[in-house]
Amino acid sequence: MTNDRPGNRPFAITLDVGTSLANHTGSWRTVKPVYNDHLPPCNKQCPAGENIQAWLFHAESGDYKAAWEQLVQDNPLPAIMGRACYHTCESACNRAQLDQPVSIHSVERFLGDLAIREGWKVAPGPASGKTVLVIGAGPSGLSAAYHLARLGHKVVIAEAGPKAGGMMRFGIPSYRVPRDVLDAEVQRILDMGVELRLNTKVDDIPATMQAEGFDACFAAVGAHLAKRVDIPAGGAGQILDAVSVLRSMEVGAEAPKLGRRVVVYGGGNTAVDVARTAKRLGAEEAVIVYRRTREQMPAHDFEVEEALEEGVALHWLRTIKSMDEGELLVEKMALDEQGWPQPTGEFEKLEGDTLILALGQDVDTTVIEKVPGVEVNKDRTIKVGPDLQTGYPGLFCGGDMVPSERTVTVAVGHGKKAARHIDAYLRGTAYEPAGKRPVAEYDRLNTWYYTDAPQTVQPTLDLLRRQTTFDEVKGGLDEHTALFEARRCLSCGNCFECDNCFGVCPDNAVIKLGPGKRFEFNYDFCKGCGVCAAECPCGAIDMVAEEV
Repeated sequence: MTNDRPGNRPFAITLDVGTSLANHTGSWRTVKPVYNDHLPPCNKQCPAGENIQAWLFHAESGDYKAAWEQLVQDNPLPAIMGRACYHTCESACNRAQLDQPVSIHSVERFLGDLAIREGWKVAPGPASGKTVLVIGAGPSGLSAAYHLARLGHKVVIAEAGPKAGGMMRFGIPSYRVPRDVLDAEVQRILDMGVELRLNTKVDDIPATMQAEGFDACFAAVGAHLAKRVDIPAGGAGQILDAVSVLRSMEVGAEAPKLGRRVVVYGGGNTAVDVARTAKRLGAEEAVIVYRRTREQMPAHDFEVEEALEEGVALHWLRTIKSMDEGELLVEKMALDEQGWPQPTGEFEKLEGDTLILALGQDVDTTVIEKVPGVEVNKDRTIKVGPDLQTGYPGLFCGGDMVPSERTVTVAVGHGKKAARHIDAYLRGTAYEPAGKRPVAEYDRLNTWYYTDAPQTVQPTLDLLRRQTTFDEVKGGLDEHTALFEARRCLSCGNCFECDNCFGVCPDNAVIKLGPGKRFEFNYDFCKGCGVCAAECPCGAIDMVAEEV
């Protein structure tokens, strides 16, 4: 059969090559695609406000210095945070619904450790002529000092203790945060021109500000006061508090003598830390007594698991009534219908040479309470506004001193937030944070394009060394594994230039703008079919109604 159509063209083709550009088919559509940047759930979850996706993008490209520079725009302590942070960002990671979450903290730690080895520094901003007093050299105070220095202000940190670091040093054992890592990241902040005054207690904030000409003050005193409970003890019973035990590991001439059998009363992370410390100090038995169940225990599950591996025992639904002659009288508890523990009247004996109380900590707010205009909440925290400023002009508070979760990450975030508001206060303006973008939820993603890639496992110190030394328990990633882990990021809600939209558009309406510049739509030809949005792996394209 012969083809007698003009020019012997195939049936489906009715136009000359190139003439489709003369037909503005975009007029047919009722909806159109729009490129939008969405908020990744990891970014939204991070208490320190890190742009996690941005620094992972640089890391997966192998540009580790650019990744670190992006990271320290928000967090000056990445090597510490990669170890001490409880990485709630990973619980929000969309990849967890595909296989396993990206191990964000391990990549952050890799970048922080690399920066220490390479000696990377951060320069202070142009001098503003303003001076700020920071009270407390813990995570919040150090973060505020760092960000204030980047903004060009002179900073003086007054620290009542003999060393900087706050609860990162005196509350987190060295097997979790090695002290050389802590010292290196503190020194980088001091190298920016920040002045650190150790063993310096501020007794009168307004007087100190006036005497030395400080233009503003950020108070970030940590929760170093241990909560106590009245437990009758005989002459042979030794009762200590967890904060003092952990602190003595840093400032004492010798390690505390805890005896052969150590009982820890409490269920938080500090209780777990001090029990694991007791094992390393030679205790044959270390037992945690907690009045509720393991499921109700506030300590993080992975820390509890590590403690159990190291030989720490846990007794649930128990309260301690008294201690005498190497024995503790313990009452069994039972949960009521509301899930609260209630005494049963049943008792048992538990052997113990030392009882360590780990029942929480409070902040010494005495110095703040004396300042005119400062209000104290019922829980003894300081009342502050959205800008973290108290009722006394120029006095800001953060970290453990204000109502919030008491973690290193939250404290670092408070320091950054306070620094930005203090900067605005000193310049006579108001700091307005950027508006929140829509969150990139999992259902936006086209996961067909992502292959399974299990999470990289960090190496763990062998059990015998964990029980007998304070060597770091968790090892870091090397460059190969860190690169692999960074590349597991799905880039949720933000274009990473995969070219899918460019390739699938039936109208050639997607225009490439060049590397790093993404794409744009030519709406003269886009018919609004939505194929680009459906095939976008990361969900960076929205279909919106066309305006008539």
